[in-house]
Amino acid sequence: MVEIKEINFINFRNLDDFNIKFESGFNLFHGKNGQGKTSILEAIYFTATGKSFRTSKVVELIKYNNAKCGTYIAFKDREGEKNLTVKFNDKKKDYNFNGKKVSHEEFFGKINVVIFIPEDIELITGSPSVRRKFFDEEISQAQNEYYINLKNYNKILKIRNQYLKEKKTKEEIFSIYENEFITLAGKIVLNRMEYMKNIGIILNLNYRKIFDDKKELGLSYISNIEYSRKDTLKEIEFKISEEIKKQTLLEKKYGYSLVGPQRDEFKFLLDGKDAKSYSSQGEKKSIVFSLKLSEIDMIFREKKENPIFIIDDISSYFDSNRKKNILEYLKKREIQLFISSTEEIEIQNKKFKIEKGKIQEEFI
Repeated sequence: MVEIKEINFINFRNLDDFNIKFESGFNLFHGKNGQGKTSILEAIYFTATGKSFRTSKVVELIKYNNAKCGTYIAFKDREGEKNLTVKFNDKKKDYNFNGKKVSHEEFFGKINVVIFIPEDIELITGSPSVRRKFFDEEISQAQNEYYINLKNYNKILKIRNQYLKEKKTKEEIFSIYENEFITLAGKIVLNRMEYMKNIGIILNLNYRKIFDDKKELGLSYISNIEYSRKDTLKEIEFKISEEIKKQTLLEKKYGYSLVGPQRDEFKFLLDGKDAKSYSSQGEKKSIVFSLKLSEIDMIFREKKENPIFIIDDISSYFDSNRKKNILEYLKKREIQLFISSTEEIEIQNKKFKIEKGKIQEEFI
C-alpha cells in the first residue's frame, strides 16, 4: 500500500505554511466553503503528480505577493520510504525525487493518485477532448511507456501540422515525420484499446455492485478508422497509413491532421444508450464515481499497489446513505483517502478543521 506520511508547503494558495502528518487510512478536511479545503487536496495532488487539477497556470498556485512556492511529500511504498519535492516560480518548475533533481517524465508516476472532484461530471457531459485527456492521463500513470509515446506523438503531430499548413509535404523530411507519426499513433491506439477492454469489464462490475445491479454500464472507444480488438500493432499502423492516403487532399486543403488518436472519442453506455444524452444526473454521478474506482483497480493491476484516493467536496455530491456506502467500501479496500467536506463525517483516523487557510488537527 502506498501511503503519504506528511506534506509541507510554503506559499501555496491561501494556506498558511504548514506541515501535516497523515494517517494510513482516512484523512478528513472539513470547514465552510472558501476556507482552503480544496487547496490542501490540490497541494497533495500537485506534489504527487507535478500538475494541478484546478489550473494549468502555475503562477495561480503561488500565494499573493510572493515570488515562489514549494511543496514536499514524504511517502512510503513497498520498496521503502521516499520523498518528492516541487519548487516553482512563475517561470519554471524544479522536480526532486529523494533529493535528486529529475525531469517531470521521471517524476510522474512515483505516486499514483486517483482524484474525484465535482467537475468530473464533464467526463460525461463535456467534449471528446475532456475524455481523451482523462484517459490519456490515467493510462500514463499506470504505464510510463504510454506517457512517453504520447508526449512524443504530440510533438510530431505539431510538426506534421506545421508542414501541412505550409504545404511542405513533398519534402523528404516530411516522410520521416510521417512514418514516426504512424508508428506512435499505432502504439497509442493499441494501448487505448487494451485499456478500454480491461477497464470496461471492471467499470460495469463496480457500477452494478455499488449503485445499480439492474443496469449494464459499458465503455466504447470510437474512431473513424475501423479497428478490431484482434488487430496487431502492424495492422493498426497499416489502417492508419491507408486512412492518411484517403485524407491527403483534405489534410492539404485544411492544413492540419485529420487522422490519428487525437481525433478519437470515448463513450459511456448505460444499457446500450449514450449516457451523455440518456442518463439522469444521479446516474451520471454514479458512472463517474464507478470510473474512479475502476481506475484504482487498473492501477493496482499494473503496479500491485493501491493508489492514493482524493475526494473533494463529497457532501455536496452524494446523499448521506450513498456517502456511507462509499466510505464503507473504501475502508474495506485499505486505501489511503484524503477527503474534504463542508460537514463533519463520522470516520476513524484523522480530522482537520480548515478556516481562513489555517489548519487545525482535531484529536478523536
